[in-house]
Amino acid sequence: MNYLPNTDKDRQEMLKTIGVKSIDELFADIPPALRMKRPLNLPAGMSEWELQKHMRELAAQNKNLTEYACFIGAGAYDHYVPAVVRHVLARSEFYTAYTPYQPEVSQAVLQSIFEYQTMICELTGMDAANASMYDGASAAAEAVTIAAGLTRRKVALVSRTVHPETRETIRTYAAGHEIDVKEIPMKGGITSVEDLKAMLGPEVACLVIQHPNFFGCLEPMREISGLAAAHGATLIASVNPLSLGILEPPGEYGAEIVVGEGQPLGNPLAFGGPYLGIFAVRNKYLRRMPGRLVGMTKDVRGQRGFVLTLQTREQHIRREKATSNICSNEALNALAAVVYLSWLGKEGLKELALLCAKKARYLRERIARIKGFEISFNAPVWNEFAVKCPVDPEKIVKSLLDRRILAGYPLGRAYPELKDHLLIAVTEKRTREEMDALVSGLEGLV
Repeated sequence: MNYLPNTDKDRQEMLKTIGVKSIDELFADIPPALRMKRPLNLPAGMSEWELQKHMRELAAQNKNLTEYACFIGAGAYDHYVPAVVRHVLARSEFYTAYTPYQPEVSQAVLQSIFEYQTMICELTGMDAANASMYDGASAAAEAVTIAAGLTRRKVALVSRTVHPETRETIRTYAAGHEIDVKEIPMKGGITSVEDLKAMLGPEVACLVIQHPNFFGCLEPMREISGLAAAHGATLIASVNPLSLGILEPPGEYGAEIVVGEGQPLGNPLAFGGPYLGIFAVRNKYLRRMPGRLVGMTKDVRGQRGFVLTLQTREQHIRREKATSNICSNEALNALAAVVYLSWLGKEGLKELALLCAKKARYLRERIARIKGFEISFNAPVWNEFAVKCPVDPEKIVKSLLDRRILAGYPLGRAYPELKDHLLIAVTEKRTREEMDALVSGLEGLV
């Protein structure tokens, strides 16, 4: 039926049509203990104008970043998104695009994906990149499963300094593949190399290291890479793509698979998504790479063209035995990354990364001078750092909301041993006035 049953007569007609005697029969498979025993708490129907007004009132209850200075990072960052990104994304030929199976009518979308892959390879120093994943966490989990499949080993080492949600996602994926995930302890805010040496062995398929890590600290990637290579383990590097404006590309220090969250590349915070998973590999992993790969070729007339040259469609054939079950790519988010990187350019990317580093250093030094506050770790950082607070970080966050400041991420939420530490991120959008206001707010709470 193509309408909602609004009257008793309509409802009875609907039930008769589908062959049941009552609405309750439709829910017979749901155990009674799980069923709601009361009517839904929904208001009466509204007119279109009333509904729009109601939705605006609900939206106004959110704290938005046009009015608040955001120092929260922890995997999602408040970078400036230029108008050109929003303009290109809003074009109908991109905005409504699905996976371009028919190249004859999808050249623009295919080219944009090809350009995205090329830029990711240039950023990471890898041989190939796919047409994006769901997000950084699922990209890391997929990397673990394909590394285990290629090495035929069943142990994955994941540093405790990797994003907590990424670690949870890896464990979820690994359970279905019977991969044993072991956590590498941290020391001083970075991966403990001593513990890593003791944990490496012939059964280890891969190790996952985030650089910069969840605390913003830079890991000793060349030393870790050497240890991984010596034991035949695949090094999976999880990166922030903007940091690669000044940090060494993962391909140069020996990473074999590079993953990351692509949100900083022209994608807004958007209350948590959708985001963009980066996935790049060395050639030996090419045919195991999940998702899709767009290639450039020539047609029968010798003209340049773009086609899907590799696509993991085996989920349709092998089902539960498939190496990956990813069914789509984040094409619109990847397009945002393409436009953003094109807008920045090579020098712009470097300048942006340096600006974030300089502003983070300024704020870090200012906070270190506040009585009672200490920098949590001595390791070098890029745009994010942790501070030990003399006041409950949750109280700090709540109190500074009154000053229109989102102060940071209380680390006790994911690391009980760091319950008095606050993670603070700085992007190019944070002004000196905003940083000084944060310092003033912290001083006022001591």
